[in-house]
Amino acid sequence: MREIVVFSGSAHRELAERICDQLGVPLSPSRTTRFSNDCLQTQLLANCRQRDVYVVQPLVAPTQDHLMELLLMLDAARGASAARVTAVVPHYAYARSDKKDASRISIGGRLVADMITAAGADRVITMALHAPQVHGFFSVPVDHLTALGVLAEHFRGRDLDDAVVVSPNLGNAKEATQFARLLGLPVAAGSKQRTSDDTVVVESVVGDVRGRHAIVLDDEIATGGSIVELLAKLEELGCTGASVACTHGLFAGRAVERLREHPMVDEVVTTDTVPAPDGWPQLQVRSVSGLFAQAISRIHAGESVSSLFDGVDPTHAPPQPSLFDRA
Repeated sequence: MREIVVFSGSAHRELAERICDQLGVPLSPSRTTRFSNDCLQTQLLANCRQRDVYVVQPLVAPTQDHLMELLLMLDAARGASAARVTAVVPHYAYARSDKKDASRISIGGRLVADMITAAGADRVITMALHAPQVHGFFSVPVDHLTALGVLAEHFRGRDLDDAVVVSPNLGNAKEATQFARLLGLPVAAGSKQRTSDDTVVVESVVGDVRGRHAIVLDDEIATGGSIVELLAKLEELGCTGASVACTHGLFAGRAVERLREHPMVDEVVTTDTVPAPDGWPQLQVRSVSGLFAQAISRIHAGESVSSLFDGVDPTHAPPQPSLFDRA
C-alpha cells in the first residue's frame, strides 16, 4: 500500500500535528517563503513520488494568504508525482459565498472550489460546510465530516432535564434537530434577519424556551453578533442561561469580549478546526483530529468514510426501509 505523507500549511500546524499523532505518521516538513514583491513560494521537503499526500490547511485569517499557500502546496505535490493529492480543509471559509443574492457578485465558494481542483487536489476533506450545496461546487470527491458527535459528547453525563437546543436561525435547524436527538432534548430555532455582515435582528424564537437552559448550536461564530442578539431574545422569553457550542470558533472582532463577559453565557464550546483565540482560557476546545485521522486512514485503505457517522449525521445514517420493504 502507498505511504501516507502529511504536510501542513501555516494556518494551523497544531491540528496537523494532532492528526499525524492519531495516524502514527510524522508531519512532513515544508517551507513557505514570501518574496520582496509579496509573492509566496512553497517547497515540500519530503518525497511525494507515488505517495498518498494530504495537505492540511483551514482557510482562516489571513484567508487569502492561507488559500494561496494551500494552492501552491497542492500544485507542488502534483508536480512531485504524488499518486493522489487530498486537500484537508477543516474550515472552508468561502462556503458563505454560496449564492448570487445581489447583482454582479461572484459566487466565491464555487470559484475557490475550482481553484483547489485546478491546483491538483484529487479529493477534499472538510467539516461543517456553512451551506450543504457547497459540496456540489467541487468536481472531485468531497468527504464532508461533522462535529456534532464530538460536541454532543461534551454535554453527555450532565443533568439536561431543563435544557433545550436552540439554533440561531432556521437554516441551521436541521443540524440543531440532529444534535438535540443525540442528547434527547427538545429543539427551538431563532428567526433572524441579517442587516449587514456583523449585524442581525432576531425577530422571534420558534419553540418553548421559558424556564429552560439553552444550548445554542451554530456551525460557525465569527463576530458573535447573531449569538448576542439571540441571547437577548432568549432572556426576554424567560430562558435561564445558555451554553454556546459551535464547530468553527473564529471569534473575530469583538466576539471574545462579547461572549466571555455576557451574563447569560455559562460556557462556550468549540472545536480545533481553527486556532483558538488568545486570552480566553475558559474556552472549551474539543479536538476533531481523531475524526480527520480516521477519515484519512479509511480513504487510504479504500474503506467507507460515511460509516464514521452512522447514527450521528442523518445524511450518513443507514437508509430507511423503502415502501417495498414495508410491504
